[in-house]
Amino acid sequence: MPDFLNVACLLISCILKILEDMRIAQIAPLFEAVPPKFYGGTERVIHYLTEELVEMGHEVTLFASGDSDTKAELIPIVKEALRLNPDIIDPMPYHIVQLDEVIALHKSFDIIHFHTDFFHFPISSRMSTPVVTTLHGRLDIPDLQHVFNSFPGQPVVSISDNQRYPLPQANWAGTVYHGLPQNMHALQSGEGNYLAFVGRISPEKGIDRAIEIAVRSGIPLKIAAKVDKVDMEYFGMEIKHLLDHPLIEFIGEINETEKSAFLGNATALLFPINWSEPFGLVMIEAMSCGTPVIAFNNGSVPEIVDEGKTGFIVNDVEEAVEAVKNINSLLRNMVRKMFENRFTSARMARDYLKIYESLITAADTKIIYGKKDKDLLIN
Repeated sequence: MPDFLNVACLLISCILKILEDMRIAQIAPLFEAVPPKFYGGTERVIHYLTEELVEMGHEVTLFASGDSDTKAELIPIVKEALRLNPDIIDPMPYHIVQLDEVIALHKSFDIIHFHTDFFHFPISSRMSTPVVTTLHGRLDIPDLQHVFNSFPGQPVVSISDNQRYPLPQANWAGTVYHGLPQNMHALQSGEGNYLAFVGRISPEKGIDRAIEIAVRSGIPLKIAAKVDKVDMEYFGMEIKHLLDHPLIEFIGEINETEKSAFLGNATALLFPINWSEPFGLVMIEAMSCGTPVIAFNNGSVPEIVDEGKTGFIVNDVEEAVEAVKNINSLLRNMVRKMFENRFTSARMARDYLKIYESLITAADTKIIYGKKDKDLLIN
């Protein structure tokens, strides 16, 4: 009985500790600043989450590039985002240095939240501090099977349920949809009388489909997008000549301030993807402005778009053209309301806090019952 009481007291102590403010480490990729100056979905989400956790009173430390802007404590790994430095050839050495910084400080945190894919697994699987990793990218790459078979205990978070399908064996701690600050964008009229495309110029994003939809609908299309080095040939060979049409306007990358007006004045956002998009942040950015979404039925789309309420889910260009004709049947204030109900950063932060609490409790329970991993190398 005394042993039982001791264990119970320790468990209660752990629960009370969790209910207090947490010491949380957020580990960001170094390719972009947090938040990014222009394009960069992952870093933008990390920023929204970090600032929301700080606002909630938690002690947050952000490991990121030195040009990041945050209310959290910043551990700058490099002076500026790697993508902005033309002298950077290989990003891996800088991420190795970042991981070493995390190892040195890991005992300072209650939970460490990685956003850097899986390359830290050999280290984080042996840390005494609880860790979790949000997987922001595509998981349908065959090579990933070996990684997740080798590290079955690493807790990971999906950003949509659809994203999980290629890796059912992964240790899924939960699904957390992305969120935006509720007041970052405002409900707008959409009186610009144009369709919008925001993202990357790449085959999987379907920019050629977006152009075809606009031309067949007879409505201008404004394209706010970047072209990565890897997609330069595709852009030159397949897309550049399509931009000569009088209905098509290529703007290039835009920042967060420009994005609000760009999306808010659009009649609709076109999201004509032809791959299993893990989330698609631009969809909820549009919704936050009250702008409905016309999206192809791939990846996360059915989880994000409420058919006939926040947009239309289509299967081909013909259905998309028909959706454009019917877009005014959707109420922009209802689109905005659905965003507020489902996709704010406050909701996102609360979802992550539940996962943090669960993992911390599980780790403390292991220690209480003497089940600490025998091969733990980093204490």
